[in-house]
Amino acid sequence: MTDETPDPSAPSRWATWASGLEDRFHRFRERRARKRGLVPTVIPYSGYGNDGWIRVLCRVLLTKPQTSSKAAKKSIRGWRSFVSIPVADAAVTVRADGQEITVHADRGGVVDAEIPVSLAPGLRSITLETEGSEPVSANIYVVNPDARLGVLSDIDDTVMVTALPRPFLAAWNTFVLDEHARRPVPGMAVLLERITQEHAGCPVVYLSTGAWNVAPTLDRFMGRHLYPRGTLLLTDWGPTHDRLFRSGRDHKRESLERLAREFPAVSWVLIGDDGQHDEELYRAFAESHPENVAAVAIRQLSTPEAVLAGGRRHIDAPDGAAPWVWAPDGAGLAKKLAEVGILRRYR
Repeated sequence: MTDETPDPSAPSRWATWASGLEDRFHRFRERRARKRGLVPTVIPYSGYGNDGWIRVLCRVLLTKPQTSSKAAKKSIRGWRSFVSIPVADAAVTVRADGQEITVHADRGGVVDAEIPVSLAPGLRSITLETEGSEPVSANIYVVNPDARLGVLSDIDDTVMVTALPRPFLAAWNTFVLDEHARRPVPGMAVLLERITQEHAGCPVVYLSTGAWNVAPTLDRFMGRHLYPRGTLLLTDWGPTHDRLFRSGRDHKRESLERLAREFPAVSWVLIGDDGQHDEELYRAFAESHPENVAAVAIRQLSTPEAVLAGGRRHIDAPDGAAPWVWAPDGAGLAKKLAEVGILRRYR
């Protein structure tokens, strides 16, 4: 009998094979779509920036000719968002502040690029264009150098009731359900609006493990329910060259670390729920970057929501760190945040 040592490169080999297969499939679909007359279209997402740089986010897809970017965003919803045809490695021209810079999409058609451009603080607009497409505008929120507080919020079961951990409901919500039928978490839009109103120049970031395919749906949902404008930071569910499935937890952790590097003077109000891993992630971030956490606000799931999420994962707040508050809705969290000085108290 011989002892066999597991090959540590096996998962990487499978991941490389899977990502290569996905790339070939996308190239095959792209060739067929171009033969049918579909043309590249830039789907812009809101980005952010600071003194001397901006982060540009968009996606390049193939759509029918004469389809505007706005119309394309409206038509790409539900299951259609997951069968849209991305343009891998597409060259996108960014025009901002009189400059013209070319960036490239990744293998999924997503552009996530930091470029050296100086824009005045506040909400600004840049222009994006790819081969044969019409120019489109994208919002960039340039954070004021004097800003000291920001908001980072989870989406699933924090601002929008999704019950994502249950497989059937996850598929229904993602592939079928229209954003008109999705329900906001009570009071959360008001909570976020109060924070941004009481802290001038407060940047807002929405962080989710959802795929970039659903960004247009989420954007419409946020606008319809009056959530403050902000940047969506989503991910890609497909394989990479070193793993079969991307890690949602790594995506959130790396996004938090990046924001701490990009905005070292900003302390964030971290908002999440007690149904998945938000508390663990926020606690780890608060321990490693205490200067970048102003408060942690956790929405407590209802009993049915907790059952769908696989139970609650409540943890105690670390000693001597930023304040932690818990409540079942936005109104309760607002009251608790007022008690710890993040919001003004109502008389």
